[in-house]
Amino acid sequence: MVEDLIRPTRGGRPAGRPAPAVLPPSLRAWLGPVAVLAALVVAVLGAVYAGDGEPGGVDARIAVDGVGPSWRHTALATDFLGEPGGAAVLAGAAVTGCLLLRWARAAVLVVAGPGLAVMATTLLKPLVGRTIHGDDNLSYPSGHTAFLTALALVVALLVTGRLGLGRTAGLSLVLGAALVAGAAMGWAQVALGAHYPTDVLGGWCTALAVAPAAAWLVDRVADTLRERRS
Repeated sequence: MVEDLIRPTRGGRPAGRPAPAVLPPSLRAWLGPVAVLAALVVAVLGAVYAGDGEPGGVDARIAVDGVGPSWRHTALATDFLGEPGGAAVLAGAAVTGCLLLRWARAAVLVVAGPGLAVMATTLLKPLVGRTIHGDDNLSYPSGHTAFLTALALVVALLVTGRLGLGRTAGLSLVLGAALVAGAAMGWAQVALGAHYPTDVLGGWCTALAVAPAAAWLVDRVADTLRERRS
């Protein structure tokens, strides 16, 4: 179920109340413009690099020219977090935590947020048609970066709502978590030669655009279902 049910007390009156929204009210006015701006960046970069098979000027300036063995192991371990097996472990752990807290709509968001972000990158890749290391390797935007960024952003949203953080603290936590996760996965993708830096930026912005929208949608559906039941 998406909505959290109200449980009766011994006397028959409601003993609980719905869990907090997964998109904290204090952040709605701020994350909306962030999502729109991120979507514009994704669209502009997609238009600029459509059909390309070579790094752009920005990519050439900031690309990583190989890494040592120890750093390569770190990059591979980080990359695994965006692979199906690693992603399933991370998402499964987050869903389990939400269910233990009896927060059903949060569990839905943990799956929907990163899932929709990855789906968006999958749909955009053939539309943009940018490649790396051959025509068969579509690269823009980075799905690995979108997944880890979206998951970190979603978890930060849930922590913000659960702890009742204010606008400044909540926004700092959400954007900080997204930045750290995106930078870590983005570095790994560039270091391993799987993506250009601008592919990584596109994946990061895709997560910023999709995850808040997914949170709003989960709240909207959950509230509608709860109203119908009452």
